[in-house]
Amino acid sequence: MAFVSSVGRLLFASVFLLSAWQEFNEFGSDGGPAARFLRPKLDVFSSHLLTHTGMHLPKQLEIKHLVAAAIVLKGVGGLLFIFGSSFGAVLLLLHQAIATPILYDFYNYDAEKKEFNQLFLKFTQNLALFGALLFFISMKISMPKKQLRKRAPKAKTT
Repeated sequence: MAFVSSVGRLLFASVFLLSAWQEFNEFGSDGGPAARFLRPKLDVFSSHLLTHTGMHLPKQLEIKHLVAAAIVLKGVGGLLFIFGSSFGAVLLLLHQAIATPILYDFYNYDAEKKEFNQLFLKFTQNLALFGALLFFISMKISMPKKQLRKRAPKAKTT
């Protein structure tokens, strides 16, 4: 059972690790294609945030730092998750919670448009990953820790 669990964690984390590896290789001095893709999405998210809450994103926020943070969250979180760490799952959960509503902004499109369906599908897939991470964390918390049991002394027979 431990082998199957390890393989499952490896396969699950490979999604995050391969994504982090690809973004790391393409990073460059400006953050690479991930930064160019994220800029308009972040601008729309920032305007929604300002409209609905009155909060501003910091002006000195650089996209390449956000991409680097995403690479670190996915890379470190994925590696720790492979070894069964709840902290790794929390890092991946944090990445999913921040990135999913910004990257897959289906709510900005009409339901009849092709982009709506594509973004909604990716959004729901990321929600499934989010749910799997929550499940993993809850299972880790609910499982009893292995306790060292003292052996009861044998009764002496005479």
